[in-house]
This record gives sequence, structure tokens and C-alpha cells, in this order.
Amino acid sequence: MASPNSIPSPDDSLTQGGTTTNVDTPVTPNPSETLPQGSSYDISSQLTLIITTSPTPSAPSTSLLSQILSSFRAFCPPLLHCPVILILDTYDHISTTARLKKGHVTAEGAKKYALYKENAKALILREWSLEGKEGDLLEEEGQAEYGSVAYAQHGNPVVKLRISRTRDGKVTFVEPEQRLGFGLAVREGLRLARTEYVWVQQHDWSLVAQIPVGEVLEVMRRQSDAADEHELTGVENTEPTTKVPVKYVCFPSVRMLRYARSDHVMLFPALRALTNLHKQTFTVRDSTKNVQHKIPLTPLFFWHDKPHIAEKLHYLARVFPNRSAVPRGAFIEDTVGHRARDEMKEGQWRKWACWLYYPDEGKQLCLRHLKGRTWRGAEGELERKMELIRINQENGIPKRDGKSQVEWEYIWSEEETLCGD
Repeated sequence: MASPNSIPSPDDSLTQGGTTTNVDTPVTPNPSETLPQGSSYDISSQLTLIITTSPTPSAPSTSLLSQILSSFRAFCPPLLHCPVILILDTYDHISTTARLKKGHVTAEGAKKYALYKENAKALILREWSLEGKEGDLLEEEGQAEYGSVAYAQHGNPVVKLRISRTRDGKVTFVEPEQRLGFGLAVREGLRLARTEYVWVQQHDWSLVAQIPVGEVLEVMRRQSDAADEHELTGVENTEPTTKVPVKYVCFPSVRMLRYARSDHVMLFPALRALTNLHKQTFTVRDSTKNVQHKIPLTPLFFWHDKPHIAEKLHYLARVFPNRSAVPRGAFIEDTVGHRARDEMKEGQWRKWACWLYYPDEGKQLCLRHLKGRTWRGAEGELERKMELIRINQENGIPKRDGKSQVEWEYIWSEEETLCGD
């Protein structure tokens, strides 16, 4: 079995809707009899879209954010009818060298990001058919606390927030005075959301396959009253059952393909047993069309930051039980994600109730990482790829499956943060 950190072989079959494809050239999946290609469910009253963005090399261009919205139009149109909260995080320091993950930007980068924020807000208003409403936003102030309670007693550290929203509440913008980081940005979005469920979206993950969001939400709603035996008895249920809680559903990226058979599961007897017990295909009936849709899910043993749907109150209780759960500037998966995995190994998976959408037995790719910290726009990315090809040709490096090793490394590198054991 390949190491989870290794570059997958280009011979591995990746499918989208049953069609073999290269991961760097996403295609629209063919219609499937088992996977719904559209949704008759009205999700706008159930789901809030929370998008986080921060300084990128492509600023002030909104090309990165536009790529994400375009992927919604192609693969999950209902998202564009949901309330949206855009958190425009900021930086900590102006330095001579940009270190975006550390919150450092250059003086020029700071100027460009100020323009980017205005451009991003205009883009969202335009996409939600509210163009020209920039001057008609309702504004208020908020604050985001952080740090331990003991630390808070010496000054109560908070980040001031500027919150603006349209009068109908469809669009909300959050602009912190200091850097929050992804984790706290999500927390503030959750607090502002008025729906039962949220879709959490980083600004550099695009969809590449149809997402039956309405049907997934129906599964989550239907399973919301599932008795949590672990909470009641402290013992993981060992009998097959469809009445298991579904509180979080993540979508598969490259390194999550065939997850149920990966080292992240197979090397751990407890996780392997849970997968064998609970991996299943849920059936959702669409009464308006008199058809049944199949939603395949497998237990997920990590809380990832990449695009996911979650129950809002579950999110707040599990990830943000107190003010110090996620430090300012941190990612959820780097902190809570590992704690969640440790607890799942000890038999507390149902407490977290994390699942992975698993079409075609885990062979269908749903997400592509655009690498926001290096993204320089679509043209810049094409130039970078062509430069890699040129270097490869000059060095005479042989190709595999029509691609050189350097091209494959470009496609697969920096894919995501992996859960460590």
C-alpha cells in the first residue's frame, strides 16, 4: 500500500462521474443513475455559505475567488441561492518579505489587499444580484475573543470586527482589524449564520464534480435524531445501523481518494472496524420526481478544513467549546483536527460524527486545490506550468502517462495538510 505522503501514480484511475480523467483537467461528470445531478430541495433556508479569504499574491484581482464561484455555478448551483458570509481576514505585520501563512505581507501587498477587499465585496454582491448595493449596507461592530480565560484576565484580548450586511440578510461581510486566522474566522461566521447548517469554504478550493447538496442535507437532517450511544454509555455501538449521526460531511480531494482503504484507516484496527460497520449508501427519496437518490458516505477520522458541510451547533460545540480551543492565526485541522482523530481512535467517532462523501467507491474526485498562497491568476498558473514543461524538456526527463515527473509534482504537490499519526 502506498504511503499517504507519496505522489500517487498517474496510472491510478481517477474518475469523475464514471469517466477517467486527468486531475489537472477537470471535466463535467456524466449523468449517473445512482448519484443525483441536481436538487429539487430548496436549501436556502437551511444552509449558509461561509467563505474565508485572506491576502494572496493575486490581489487585487479576484480571479481566485471567481474560480470558486464559477465552480459553484458548474457543480453546485444551489449554493449561489444561499445566504453568504464572506470573512475578509487581514495580516499581522508589514515586512520586507511576504510570509502569508505567518500573516506577513509587504507594503505593496498591503495596498493591493485593501483594493482586493473592495473588489471581493463587489464580486459577491454582483454574484448574488445585489450589484450597486455597496452604499446601502447595514453596519455594526463586533468582537472576536481569543486566548485562555487566565490570559483574558490580563486585558481580555479581542479583535474588533466591522460587520456589514445587506438589508435582506443574504450577504454579510466581516472585516477584522487584526488577523484572525482560518479557525477564528470560521467561528465568527458560525456565530453570524442563522441557518441550521453551514458550508465552510476556503478561497482556494474549487469543485470539479457535481455535489448533491440538497440530498446530503436531507441525510444529515434525517440522521439528526439518531441516538448517540457513545454519549449515553461511553461505548461505541458495535451493531450495524443506519441510525448514526451525520454532523459533518467533507468532500474528497486527491489525497482522500479511496480513503476507506487508505493507511489512515487500514493501519488502525478500531478505525477499520468502524468503517466496515458504518460505511454505507443512504437513500433519499425525491417525492416531487418520484425517484430515489443514493448518497454514499464513509466514516472520516479527521476534521478537515477543506470544503465541508456541518451542523452549526455541532461545529460550535465540538470545535469551539471555549475561547482558547483554536489559537488566533491557527487552522482547525492543525489543532482540533488532530485531537478529534485521537479521540476517534479511542472509540469516540460518533461524538464527532464526521463523514466523507464517497462516490464511485472513493474514486471520484470532487475538489481541486488552487494553492492560494502561490496563486497568481489563471494566466500566471499556466505560465508556471509551461515553464515546468520547458525545464523538463531541457533536462531530458522521461514522461509517464504523457506527463513528466515535474508536471506530476506540480499537479499533486502542496495538495493539503495530512493527518498525522
